[in-house]
Amino acid sequence: MSYIIQGETGPWEVVIGLEVHAQVISKSKLFSGASTTFGADANTQVAFLDCGMPGMLPVINTVCIRQAVKTGLGLNAIINRRSVFDRKNYFYADLPLGYQISQFAYPIVGEGTVILDLKDGTSREVGIERLHLEIDAGKSQHDQHPTKSMIDLNRAGVALMEIVSKPDMRSPEEAGAYLKKLRAILRYLETCDGNMEEGSMRADVNVSVRHPGEPLRTRCEIKNVNSVRFVMQAIEYEAARHVEVYEAGGIIEQETRLFDSAKVTTRPMRSKEFAHDYRYFPDPDLLPLELTEAYIAEIASDMPELPDAKKARFIGEYGLSPYDAGVLVAEKETAAFFEQAVEGHDAKMVANWVMGDLFGALKRTGRDITDSPVSPANIGKLVDLIKDDTISGRIAKDVFEIMVETGEAPDKIVEEKGLKQVTDTGAIEAVVDQVIAANPEKADEVRGGKDKLLGWFVGQAMKASQGKANPGILNAMIKKKLLG
Repeated sequence: MSYIIQGETGPWEVVIGLEVHAQVISKSKLFSGASTTFGADANTQVAFLDCGMPGMLPVINTVCIRQAVKTGLGLNAIINRRSVFDRKNYFYADLPLGYQISQFAYPIVGEGTVILDLKDGTSREVGIERLHLEIDAGKSQHDQHPTKSMIDLNRAGVALMEIVSKPDMRSPEEAGAYLKKLRAILRYLETCDGNMEEGSMRADVNVSVRHPGEPLRTRCEIKNVNSVRFVMQAIEYEAARHVEVYEAGGIIEQETRLFDSAKVTTRPMRSKEFAHDYRYFPDPDLLPLELTEAYIAEIASDMPELPDAKKARFIGEYGLSPYDAGVLVAEKETAAFFEQAVEGHDAKMVANWVMGDLFGALKRTGRDITDSPVSPANIGKLVDLIKDDTISGRIAKDVFEIMVETGEAPDKIVEEKGLKQVTDTGAIEAVVDQVIAANPEKADEVRGGKDKLLGWFVGQAMKASQGKANPGILNAMIKKKLLG
């Protein structure tokens, strides 16, 4: 799904790679025992190591190592048996150590793949270059005081997985699909919560353009973009900027840029650093990390069913289309809801009700599926009422709205409201006769060959029966009465 920009010198292709920083789900930081709870008061979750006190030594958090290995396995990636923590030296006001503990030449996870599910129903692979562990910096706050910047070190030392893709994406849509799929995998694994609005997952976006078939050109990096929509907008703007510069005879300087979500533009932040600028060297306080085959195998044995496998199972077991299955497995909670709702019921009908009416109701009420006012069991019951002709599809819509408001079971609502479908042919015939008698001219038009009016008669008869008449019986009877 290439994103082609037409210029005066010919078509331009955009080349995209993403570096995603995913905060590891762990109760404490990567090398200290300080808490990682989100939303705490500033500087209340800081150990001596996190604030750079002399003589403090890092102690590795084995939960974070396990989470990184688990994520690597979920990305179909190579788990490196030996990895090394390095010091990446640079100055930030909110980096009191004066360096970041990261991994450079020997990361914990090597090459892997992510399969994208695109809107046109196709799939394609994006390569993973590596996953390495590192600590986060603190946070500088420039809006707390009129003349001073404040520093909060709660985030300093929090474990991050930096997941680096290969430059395999070719459109904003593919980048968006990649982020959604990666976030789904992390949430299924429970290694990162994926909450971009809280900063626990954010992306550095690398963008360049070229004429199709050319070697790669100079890229620019857009730092710390915190929503899928913003990533797509940033790519669109930055790609167009590159084309404009090249078409005018200029050159693109390799640099780091920031995305302005209000103006939907990017602006320069600093010229791009290279690895040698950071003076990487192995952290002298941390031994190389050695993983055994048995350790990796034990983690692999406890892996959950991931989105791709679940999608394939939904297609095979429930007969769903690839699109429907993809929508239902995109979030772990939605997949679980569907599996509870579908047990013993028509899978396609359940899927339609979940993806259509339920999703619509959740969006309208500002809820997510874990707080659904309609239980999975009641979705199944509603489908059964339609299938056995207790209620019509039209009445089911009304019943569903009452379910959303009250949380009650559909069979109870149908009983109390007297909404059962009329299948008595005598009763339906009486309604049909009444409608035909009230509209003799239109009846004659139907008999004269104006078949389109049959639908009008069906609508009038359904209205007269308050939507309770069985549509199949009603249709057949009107045709018989008017056309013989």
